[in-house]
Amino acid sequence: MTMLKSFATVGGATILSRILGFLRDTMIASALGTGPIADAFVVAFRLPNLFRRLFAEGVFNSAFVPLYSRELEERGEEGAGQFAADVASILVFIVMGLCALGMIAAPWLVDVLAFGFARSGDKFDLTVLLTRICFPYLGLMAVTGMLGSLLAAHRRFFLPALAPVLLNVVLIAVLMVINWAGLARSPLGGEVLAYGVSVAGIAQLTLVGIGVWLSGAGFRLHLPRLTASMRRLMGLALPGLLAGGITQINIVVGTTLASVQAGAVAYLYYADRVYQLPLGVVGIAVGVVLLPEIAYRIRIGRDDLAYEAQNRSLEFALALTVPAALGLMVAAHPIVEVLFERGAFGPRDTSMTADALAAFAFGLPAFVMVKVFSPAFFARLDMKTPMWIAIVAMLVNVVAGVLLFWRIGHLGIALATSLAGWINAGLLFFMLARRRHWRTDGSLEHRLPRLLVAAAVMTLFTWLAQRLAAHWLGAENGLMIKVSALALVIGGSAAIFVTIGVWIGGLDWRSLKGGFTSETSQPKLSVLDVSID
Repeated sequence: MTMLKSFATVGGATILSRILGFLRDTMIASALGTGPIADAFVVAFRLPNLFRRLFAEGVFNSAFVPLYSRELEERGEEGAGQFAADVASILVFIVMGLCALGMIAAPWLVDVLAFGFARSGDKFDLTVLLTRICFPYLGLMAVTGMLGSLLAAHRRFFLPALAPVLLNVVLIAVLMVINWAGLARSPLGGEVLAYGVSVAGIAQLTLVGIGVWLSGAGFRLHLPRLTASMRRLMGLALPGLLAGGITQINIVVGTTLASVQAGAVAYLYYADRVYQLPLGVVGIAVGVVLLPEIAYRIRIGRDDLAYEAQNRSLEFALALTVPAALGLMVAAHPIVEVLFERGAFGPRDTSMTADALAAFAFGLPAFVMVKVFSPAFFARLDMKTPMWIAIVAMLVNVVAGVLLFWRIGHLGIALATSLAGWINAGLLFFMLARRRHWRTDGSLEHRLPRLLVAAAVMTLFTWLAQRLAAHWLGAENGLMIKVSALALVIGGSAAIFVTIGVWIGGLDWRSLKGGFTSETSQPKLSVLDVSID
């Protein structure tokens, strides 16, 4: 399987998950709105969901995959299986303790995550309750992320990418029950939804566990023991955790600040859900697939092919995210209106959420470039450089977020997150170039400026098209009319970008596909032979 096909596999599963996620969030918006119950659920779900993203996309894709792959090549299936068993045994022990501690310390955690919620108020009490209900999801996702990384090391990407679909399926079913039982806009409805989160975690763990069993890479848990390999993993894990999850940490910082402004937590949450679609489809696909590919090419001494994979990945990522970012910035209001404005979600909520979406979209290319640049460090087992860069970006996010929030409210939080993303991506690229771990080739230098021109033309078309379609996008129309009009605007914009891009030489899919297909993509004797679940 080529890298491009692996990208398509992960991206396709992610698209399905995001589509269902949009349906889930529109149902949450309709059932909970942007009031205190919605704020309580968002904060309660934020912490375990943060750990889900960190474990699924951060520490285990940065530290576990290279070490497990090395064990696989040096000690074979048996040695790699023993390493996986050691990791899983310690991980289960740690996350059980974290879950218990988190449930006990829920009031203090809510104080940190949402200091704007008055401790004596009903909103604070509900948030603490929902946090305790959601916390087991943290442990379930930590183990699920580890098993997903094990499958990624074997180049089995489909089931781990499909697992988030189950979260959305379960929560959609729970929301249907909430509406049927008349629990919408009630604290009890928030409780039922929180219980649904933990049920979804069990379903996800089961799915990925079945994938590991089918792959033949299964193992048995045992009493935790600190082996030499485990000490090395733990030494890499902490900086990898921070470096791989800086975007999520920045979002948590934003949530903490937003808790001071009524409704701001929900505005940022709904905006985050929209821009996470292109970020998830492209960023997760690139981050998951690129790391094991680069690690293998470096280990066999083919740095030239590693550079080729990096350049084509960046070209692929920017070809999708630059037009997506510009489109979201220009058409933020109609997108939010069509997706969310119904039930408890009103016109003012649309306006406030659209502002946040446009600000988040500004940083979208940077967030994806971080996913492209980071594997070059992780594949060389260098976790500290991305960690220090991540710390700088996080400090920028905190300082800028505080300063901007007091002037422009929740919009400043979103802008600060995007600014931190650009600083993170810029510093990563600077360090790679300085250490000669990145070599930009002629193909990328030729296509990138032309791609930007095509994106600029598309942006102008999007602006004009949404104005012409304003009558059909208005709130007075039915949902199907609005969805159809928005689909025409988005589809027309995509067609303009592709047409102009191909015409002026900014897009060349055949060359891009060829760059992803190399003699190392399917090594004949490697234990990393590609397969799909």
